[in-house]
Amino acid sequence: MPKVKAASSRKTLAVTLIRSLNKRKANQLANVRGLGLRRIHQTVQVQDTPENLGMINQISFMVKVEEAK
Repeated sequence: MPKVKAASSRKTLAVTLIRSLNKRKANQLANVRGLGLRRIHQTVQVQDTPENLGMINQISFMVKVEEAK
């Protein structure tokens, strides 16, 4: 059985929205909202999970991703 990492041991990513949400597809808007972003230049910290990485990958042209400090 694979061992699951504890939530505190996972890396955290800082995701910043750098492009407008105007005239975007519904799935792109859903991914932005799912990450907790609401406005341009807002930064949120999310856990480095496969689910979050998948959302970031779909909107990679709209966000800037850095490792959180």
